[in-house]
Amino acid sequence: MPATSPLTNKIKVQLKLGIARLRMVQQKDTAVAKQQRRAMALLLEQGKEESAKIRVENIIRTDMNTELLEILELYCELLSARAGLLESKECDPGLEEAVKSLIYAAPKVEGVKELTTVRQLLAEKYRKEFTLEAVENRDGKVSKRVLDRTKVEPPAKELVEAYLGAIAEAYGIDWPPGTHAKRAAEAAAEANGDNDDDDDDDAPGGQKVKALEAPLPTDDLSKATPPRDFGPKSPVSVAPPSPSTDNVRPKITGADLKPSKKMTDASKKGAATDGKAGGPGGKIPDVNELAARFAQLKR
Repeated sequence: MPATSPLTNKIKVQLKLGIARLRMVQQKDTAVAKQQRRAMALLLEQGKEESAKIRVENIIRTDMNTELLEILELYCELLSARAGLLESKECDPGLEEAVKSLIYAAPKVEGVKELTTVRQLLAEKYRKEFTLEAVENRDGKVSKRVLDRTKVEPPAKELVEAYLGAIAEAYGIDWPPGTHAKRAAEAAAEANGDNDDDDDDDAPGGQKVKALEAPLPTDDLSKATPPRDFGPKSPVSVAPPSPSTDNVRPKITGADLKPSKKMTDASKKGAATDGKAGGPGGKIPDVNELAARFAQLKR
């Protein structure tokens, strides 16, 4: 194995130092952002909406800078993990985006001098023309996320209002005015709708009541399955993604959590077998039955 060049060793050392410094700055910015959010909530509670709209831009800028630091940290980790590819004279295509993004963004990041050192070492290794391409982004290899978070322009009105709404919701502030009343009305309407459905079910002569009063045949009972909330809950849970300037209020959609057709068919077949063997709830299968089911699923 060829010996590592001194320049590559210097780059590796500065990358590791840069990763540590980037994490420290992110923690500091996160703490500052929390204090700023409390101040914004106080302004909204006092009715100083115009002042809050102006000052919330500092929070947005802080969040964008924190997201930029996270991206650059990932690029530093990538270069550190693939340091062997830095030995070649030409930049490896798999590292080109990371290298050019670091060269482009390093001067725009404050408080991380190690990034400036990494930029100088990379410029020394890949020469002047490559560095100019990265600084001017001639070939478009700089990451779009880096470009978006280094722009010097005021945030959009929609983003400002989304930030203020998220801050007000987090601190229980009624902003925009009437938000709490609107949510309470929606909740009451939904509750009334559920009660109406229950009243219809309990009404004399209702079809649902008759269906419930009629005795169920034994075959139907054997095919019945327990409710979804019956038994212990699954230990697997999905946490919502962290908010960002691209998505202030992230939510989990059920589209990506649906089971495959094979899993659904296997579940139905297993439920029917359990029901016939032991009534509505089924019986607890023994080890031999579990082994047989597992072998059948593997086919």
